[in-house]
Order: sequence, then structure tokens, then C-alpha cells
Amino acid sequence: MLRRFSSSTALCALLASSGAARALPVGEAAAARQMTLVEALAYARVHQPQVRSALAEVRARLAEAQVPRAQWFPQVGATAQVFYGTANNTTALYLAVPEADLPRIGATKAGATGAWTPSPSTIVAASLDQEVYDFGRIAAQAAVADALAEETRAGAEVVALDVQLGVEEAYHGVLAGKEVLRATDEALRRAVTHRDYAQAGVRTGLRPPIELTRAEADVAQLEVRKVRAESSLQIARAAFAAAIGSDALEIDAAPLAPGESPTPAFAEALRAAVEKNPIVAQAIARLAAQRYATTAIGRELLPNLLATAGLSARAGGAVPSSGAASDVPTGGGWLPDVPNWFAGLVLQWNVFDATVLARRQASQAREEAAQADFDLARMNATLLAQRAWLDLDAATRALPGLESALKAAQANQAQADARFKAGIGNVVELADAEALLINAELELAIGRFNVARARAQLGRAMGEHENGRTR
Repeated sequence: MLRRFSSSTALCALLASSGAARALPVGEAAAARQMTLVEALAYARVHQPQVRSALAEVRARLAEAQVPRAQWFPQVGATAQVFYGTANNTTALYLAVPEADLPRIGATKAGATGAWTPSPSTIVAASLDQEVYDFGRIAAQAAVADALAEETRAGAEVVALDVQLGVEEAYHGVLAGKEVLRATDEALRRAVTHRDYAQAGVRTGLRPPIELTRAEADVAQLEVRKVRAESSLQIARAAFAAAIGSDALEIDAAPLAPGESPTPAFAEALRAAVEKNPIVAQAIARLAAQRYATTAIGRELLPNLLATAGLSARAGGAVPSSGAASDVPTGGGWLPDVPNWFAGLVLQWNVFDATVLARRQASQAREEAAQADFDLARMNATLLAQRAWLDLDAATRALPGLESALKAAQANQAQADARFKAGIGNVVELADAEALLINAELELAIGRFNVARARAQLGRAMGEHENGRTR
């Protein structure tokens, strides 16, 4: 009776592959919460870890995009220093700490030779720097950060669509699993009835014993198939729960409401794939970010104008250049009590830097790679939409034939059942009719699942977010 049951095996494998199995014992599966597709998608958008991780990455990128713009705010720094050492002066150069601007003012008397006697020196200073004009450097850096944030946002949309596709496939997998279990259960019920008829016929001598043994074998096989169908349904429910990010071990799928949207035209599907697919948008943002990066690197060679102002107090214990010991400040250099202030404009200009030029050249090469990635993303999006549309079209056109085959198999089974009960037909004829019927039921369940999956994949290729349905 079950010689054509390979379709059921394939569907069970398909259901099991859609997610991790966390099935409950059979007796507890009935307590699983039931969700519609709309409810499942809404739940996944809030609780699915992949979606939450992608959104957190977007928020991080948006925060990073504010870093370059912060260069327009004033920078305040301070320093406090204490030294004890020699103070022999000459025409020397020095580097100040980056946190505070500190002009050099005082010095000891210059001489050809130095003394080894140390003296203390202290200083306390604070300064404020304000960007005046950056010749477009900060704007270029901000543009890079914005483009990277846009790329991350597009990547989050890719994740959301992938999760949506997984939820839809898992949802329809549960529905298909229910159809498999229903068809198997009905076939088992009919097989038990036929076994009872065969048993009565053998008992009265109207039927040979081989018909009873064949009927018992059919019942035993269907009982095994029912156990497997129940297990596959539990696996599908567990996969559905995992797909939406639920803590529940299993989630059941509520029946699908009628009224699905029609399949879009082929040209419309291809156009939407290029314009709305976030993979393409991600490639565009990546290309834009690389172009802005090239511009930002080049502007590092432009001048930078900033204003600076500060206060300081200092003192040194060495005899100053006047040669008078009375000019040594109070405290002998240990107390910074000589005040100063300053204000000015500073022009910085990195006129030539081979490293910057090499970085700009490398960034331009990266632009070419990003352009190639963008072209590839457009092509892949188009091919994905084309394949999904053709799969949906083929699956949709196959449904009427599958439905007709089911009706014919039902009529054939009814005739064989009537002949068997009337004593005209034999168990082999009935088994063939039963196999034809259950195979037709399973083929129709698989066909409906294929339509739903292809519709979801087309929506994914077109960048649709409307509950997995194409517009």
C-alpha cells in the first residue's frame, strides 16, 4: 500500500532541515502555542537574536558617525609638571604635551658650557583649541561614517529579510507537516477498517488468508509512518519556534487565511529586485563609503586652521638670564606663581606625505573592487529574482494538476473500497488505490508547500517586508 511513499520522506527531510529540533514528547505537543504568520513575523522582528544583533550594530554605527563631527567642538586640556634638574639654556627645540598648548617664554642665561647644579621648575597650564576652518576634511570623514552606517543599515535589512524567509518557510513547514500527519492518520484509519473486513472474510472462508496478512502488514507500516509523521511535525514546530526566536520548545502554526496576493509580473519582479533588494543597497553604500574614504584621505594634505588660547603659571629656580638672583620667583621654582596668557591662530599644513598618497592610491584600488562587488550584487539579485519567479510560476501551475490527481485518486479509492467490501475486488487492488490516494495527498501537500516557499523566496529577492507576500 505504501510503495510510493517517497514523497512523504522527502517532505519530512525538508521539514527537519528548516531548523534545530527541540521537540517535546508526543503527549505534550498539543500544548504548543499557536501563531498566525503575521503574529510570527511580528514576534521575530522583536525577539529574533539575529535581528536584535543587526539593529544593535546599526545603533553602534550611527554613534560612530558622530565621532568626526565632534572635531568641531572646542578641546580643553591641562597639564601640571614638576621637574628637578639642570637648567642650562641654549637655542633648543622641544615638543609640548598634546593635551595643552604651551608657548615657551622664560629661559636662563645662555652659555657655551653648562653647570651640573640642579634647580626646581614647575608649571601649570590650561588651553582651549577651536577648529576654525578644515578645508573639507571633517565633512569628508563624516561622509565616510554616514556611508558605513548606511551599509550597516542595509545589512540589517538583509538579516531581517533572511529571518522573515526562515519564519515563513518554518511556518509553512508546520502546515505541511500537519497535512502529512492528517493524510497518514486517515490512511491508517482506512487500513484498520480494511484489515477488519479481511479478518471477517478469512474467518468466514470468503477470503484467502493472504489478504489478511497483507492488510496487517499495511496497518503495521502505516503505524510506523504515523509515528514518523508526528515526529516530523514536532521537529517542524520546534524549527518554527527557533525561527521566530521564541523560548518555547514548540510553536504551532495557525491555519493560513485565504486571499494571497497574485504573483507579480516577471519584469516587475526583476525591477524590484534591483531597486529594493537590500543586498544591492548594501553594495551601493559600501562603494560610496570607499569613495568618500578616498576623498577624506586626500584632504589630509590640505591646511588646517585653528584658534588657540590658554593660561599658564610657571616658575624656575635657576638664575635667569638677567644674572640677578633676586629675579628668582618666590618659592625658588617649587611654586608656579608667574602668570601668562595667550591667544592666537595656528595654521597646520601637511604639504607632502608619501604615506598619505599611498593610502589614497590604495583606497582608489578599493573603489574598483567595491564597484565590481556592486555589479555582482546587481547581477545576483536579478538572477535570484528570476529563479524565484520561475519556481513560483512552475509551482503555481502544477497545483491544478495535483488537485485533479487527488480527486481522481479519491474516486479510484472509493471504487476500490466498494469493490473490496462487496467481495468483488481483492486486497492488492485496494492497496494500489490506497497508495495512489495517499501519494496524491502528500504530493498536493508538497505542492502547496513549494508554492508558499517560492512565494516567500520571491518576496525575499524583491526586498518585500509585507508579511512575506509579494505586492
